[in-house]
Amino acid sequence: MEGESTLVMVAVSESTINGYPHASISSKGAFEWTLNKIVRSNTSGFKLLFLHVQVPDEDGFEDMDSIFASPEDFKGMKNRDKIRGLHLLEYFVNRCHEIGVPCEAWTKKGDPKEIICHEVKRVQPDLLVVGCRGLGPFQRAFWSPKVDAKGNIEPKGGWGIFCTISNRVFVGTVSEFCVKHAECPVVTIKRSAAETPQDPIDD
Repeated sequence: MEGESTLVMVAVSESTINGYPHASISSKGAFEWTLNKIVRSNTSGFKLLFLHVQVPDEDGFEDMDSIFASPEDFKGMKNRDKIRGLHLLEYFVNRCHEIGVPCEAWTKKGDPKEIICHEVKRVQPDLLVVGCRGLGPFQRAFWSPKVDAKGNIEPKGGWGIFCTISNRVFVGTVSEFCVKHAECPVVTIKRSAAETPQDPIDD
């Protein structure tokens, strides 16, 4: 309908380098791209929806499903909670209010790729924007040396795949999964080479 805002969902995550409450390089890049290339000067024509998915049993954070739409919404929270997922969302909400873009932000708990697609189906945004590291399949592997009983690295190691429960889970598959399964158009924003950390798996 004429006059309705275009809904743009932006999936955001915490930094694997600095942890909470810092946003990942890819998340910030996706957000800035959305502002510069989609919203531009038409701040009243869009509403940004920020979703942060927390991995179960990793963050110890229970304040799920609450909606945050202004800086004031964060003021009543306990300090322990603020330094975690909601403080991550607070960064994006504050930035939106500085430039006058309507927004909402919330957290969910579960498998990020599954939850993002579920929330897309529930909220029905016009567009989903996700950041990605831009790693190839070989960069998603790591060398896993064998260690003997004394803690010494054995001469012959092996290759394995990252499968730890953290923000580094199955690197690259979240954006790929969303492109294939999200029920709306999806834009993936690859971080620039200048922003890539020494360890490209970091974000």
